[in-house]
Amino acid sequence: MSDCLFCKIVQKEVPSEIIYEDDQVIAFKDISPVAPVHVLIVPKKHIPDLTSVEPEDANLMGHIVMTAKNLAIKLGVDESGFRLINNCKQHGGQVIYHIHFHLIGGRQLSNKC
Repeated sequence: MSDCLFCKIVQKEVPSEIIYEDDQVIAFKDISPVAPVHVLIVPKKHIPDLTSVEPEDANLMGHIVMTAKNLAIKLGVDESGFRLINNCKQHGGQVIYHIHFHLIGGRQLSNKC
């Protein structure tokens, strides 16, 4: 996936402000944050979108959710609340076709979809 921006971030070919990394995921600050806390959680495995997740990716998806929980605690939004968002494909607003989740919080978020 040589043209995939998130693959390049995983490979450290493109700089980012990494706040967490392990053998399965990397998390970094969004370059255009919509709230005081706006972090992207990206699996190191290239998966284009949520509809491309396979049964063998179930543990990875669970790991992403647990990473989001732990980052919410680390970033101080676990008590006040946050959103974990995945945009899937064109109508879902996906821009980069490498599955990723936005952890957003730190202020009151709108109830509008």
